[in-house]
Amino acid sequence: MKAASKPARTASALRRTLHTVRPHLGRHRVLIAGGLAALLAEVVLRVLEPWPVKFVVDAVTASLGATRGAASGTPEATVELLVACGLILVGLVALRAVTSYLSTIAFALVGSRVATDLRARVFDHVQALSLRYHSVSSAGDTVQRLVGDIGRLQDVAVTAGLPLVGNVITLVVLTGVMTWLDPLLTAVVVLAALTYLLVSRPSAKAITIASRKTRKGEGALATTASESLGAMRVVQAYGLERVLSGAFIAGNQTALTEGVEARRLAAGLERRTDVIVGFATAIVLAGGGWRVLDGQMTTGDLVIFLMYLKIAMKPLRDLAKYTGRIARAAASGERVADLLDEQVDVLDRNGAPPLAAVEGRITLNAVSLADDHGRPLFEGLDLTIAAGQNVCLLGPSGAGKSTLAGLIVRMVDPHGGQVRIDGVDVRDVTMASVRSQVSVLLQESVLFATSVRENIRYGRLDATEAEVEDAARGANAHDFIAALPGGYDTVLGTRGNTLSGGQRQRIAIARAMLRDAPIIILDEATTGLDPAGRALVEQSLELLTANRTTITITHDSHSVLRADRVLWLEDGRIVEDGPPSQLMRQPDSRLAGWMLRQSATEELS
Repeated sequence: MKAASKPARTASALRRTLHTVRPHLGRHRVLIAGGLAALLAEVVLRVLEPWPVKFVVDAVTASLGATRGAASGTPEATVELLVACGLILVGLVALRAVTSYLSTIAFALVGSRVATDLRARVFDHVQALSLRYHSVSSAGDTVQRLVGDIGRLQDVAVTAGLPLVGNVITLVVLTGVMTWLDPLLTAVVVLAALTYLLVSRPSAKAITIASRKTRKGEGALATTASESLGAMRVVQAYGLERVLSGAFIAGNQTALTEGVEARRLAAGLERRTDVIVGFATAIVLAGGGWRVLDGQMTTGDLVIFLMYLKIAMKPLRDLAKYTGRIARAAASGERVADLLDEQVDVLDRNGAPPLAAVEGRITLNAVSLADDHGRPLFEGLDLTIAAGQNVCLLGPSGAGKSTLAGLIVRMVDPHGGQVRIDGVDVRDVTMASVRSQVSVLLQESVLFATSVRENIRYGRLDATEAEVEDAARGANAHDFIAALPGGYDTVLGTRGNTLSGGQRQRIAIARAMLRDAPIIILDEATTGLDPAGRALVEQSLELLTANRTTITITHDSHSVLRADRVLWLEDGRIVEDGPPSQLMRQPDSRLAGWMLRQSATEELS
């Protein structure tokens, strides 16, 4: 499954992150342009800001009668001049504050909107991935990437990316201005920047590696927490709290250690940068003072140069300060990119039409399919199920019963052969239209944390309230729903855990009835229910499956005997096929042996 993402790992984490985000920037180009304009205006104002100070220093120096440190023709300091320079400085600072605010807001909006778009894109991609991916991936880690990693990208883009862009532009502009003021002293600034680049390169790489480990550890931590909370009944029933708490604490400690390592490296880079800036400032201070004494610069020139030096060194400090944040964001972006690089196995063909209304005849022609490890599940499998027929799939664990059902709804596509509904290859029509012709009921009914009404309406989103209630009545669910505190508007807990197993299954059956699909797939739909709940569910299933093509995967002998036909899957082949009554009359048949074992098990229980 990871093959698709391996080539992309040759690119740097930051480059992959930018590549992932870039497609979402185009629709926000006006806002980005406005933010950049405000940012450039802020840079210009920042460059102009020290000049009133220079004029005041030169004027005061000339007024005090200094023969050195003052340029010829410099006006003497007057109250009017001093007040004017002060007002100009206040005006420049105020304007810079406004432009800084506008650029920050503009880029914050871009960051929020891009994060929203990216999160929707990733969510859609995850939903499009086949069961091959979801069967081996961790839901907790996927959620961490979808929410936490994208959220970190958004936060760092505003808190670190924006200041760095502004400071780098400022550095470039100031380098030009400082070269005009004094090329010799500017060489010191350039040398300091080059020294920083040499020092920071290995540190940045190490910080990125540590940050990647941190995010991976946090993803594993989210997995542990998600699995533990999702199986809380089992955890408490088996007294596994300490075991899982120990696993969580160990993962938490690992994430903490890696996080501290990343911050230690970033702090070390910051301090080395402070030393570089200190040396550069000392050299400029000493060299600039000497050049003032030598008459090569005015005192105001030295002051403005030192102010520019402070401003110019800020990008270096910020680069060191934000390297850790950017590295962590790049690690998060890489995790998002890895998720997007996962290959979608099942896709609609270009221009595929929808599947028209069908009767429900299912045909498999020479179907071949292998599992995730390359082991063959089916090789040249042929099967025809007549419309309206009730077929029961039996066989040992791992024989491919659920996989065969998944082929019909295109949860997976065959590697060879065709799966047809009413003679139409399901790959030649849209997935949505194929799935709209099928209702699926699983052993664990999947309900959502919304109202009962909406859970049923998910079967057909345009259904009226009357149709929802009619479906509930057909599923023997109306009475217990009406008795809930809010009736049909009662909001269920996560996965519907506030209801009993039988109640959840009856709501799922109501959803399937509302869908009114011609093909029904029942995958252990009555397993684990108490006798009373099973009786109600079986009664509802009889109504649901009447005159519909039904594929049943079950270990319930009663369901098997009610089927029109039994298929025994083994080693990727159908080794027995026929009505259950006919197969039962064959003492050496697999079905007859299975029924004997089931009867013995039921007697013991």
